Amino acid sequence: MLHPQARALLDFIEARGIPPTHTLSPADARAFYRERRTATQPLPAEVAEVRDLAADGPHGTIPVRLYKPLGANANAGPLPVLVYYHGGGWVIGDLDTHDVLCRELANGAGCAVVAVDYRMGPEHRFPTAVDDVLAATRWVRREAAALGLDASRLAVGGDSAGGNLAAVASIAARDAGDLPIVFQLLIYPATDMRRGHPSHQANGQGYLLTRDTMTYFHDHYITDVAHDLDWRASPLLHTDLAGLPPALVLTAGYDPLRDEGAAYAEALTAAGNRANYVCFERQIHGFITMGKVLDEAHTAVALCAAELRRAFASA
Repeated sequence: MLHPQARALLDFIEARGIPPTHTLSPADARAFYRERRTATQPLPAEVAEVRDLAADGPHGTIPVRLYKPLGANANAGPLPVLVYYHGGGWVIGDLDTHDVLCRELANGAGCAVVAVDYRMGPEHRFPTAVDDVLAATRWVRREAAALGLDASRLAVGGDSAGGNLAAVASIAARDAGDLPIVFQLLIYPATDMRRGHPSHQANGQGYLLTRDTMTYFHDHYITDVAHDLDWRASPLLHTDLAGLPPALVLTAGYDPLRDEGAAYAEALTAAGNRANYVCFERQIHGFITMGKVLDEAHTAVALCAAELRRAFASA
């Protein structure tokens, strides 16, 4: 059954008449997402350092934010690093909407986190976001020594659209051979733009992320429906998923994206990769950032941090 706290949150949203994302313009949806985050997110944890920087990319500079965990000591040597891509359907979200989660992951995993503010639709269509995250991740590796980071222990991760981009980045890095990645953290990732898995129907209404909102995100990001078959949009459709970094794929039971996340974990395992899969059966899409109102968010963050710490220790 749906977790009582998730039920209470959905009832509150309905009672307050909070508008669904797909009824808003992209500019208004971005502002609303940024403003309402404090209603469900915990207070930001203290970290040792936060720096706003800029990476070079093919479409111009890319804002990034570097976090270093509590206890970070320059004399202890360079830190492993997670390059994190925020969720928001490739349309909304930014460095601020995921600031709390990045702080939590940095402290929990004992690693640096570099959050990437990639370009989004509709102003910048597919595959611009892919270009940006790859460029930013290569920049992190290139600048690692100057930033006090260990380029040999670099992971990628993200939630929802960011999970999609992390999966795509891992494949692209493998194919290019110039960007070693030791782990991929895929939090309820979108992996198949065709949106035909059974959970899209079962969970497509009533659980925050709806079919209408997914269509809104898709159509603002994807220019041509033929792009749905491009692995850079739908990593599940890549014909060769062998030789990829170890992964944690995390999903939610009442999420339309549940089944495609599970399918991606199965595909990674079938291709010979090490992939762990965990479904929070009672939760909704987006829950991991909602620790102020959903206790299981803290469990999920702790799990992600533990898996990151384990991956860095064995890298």
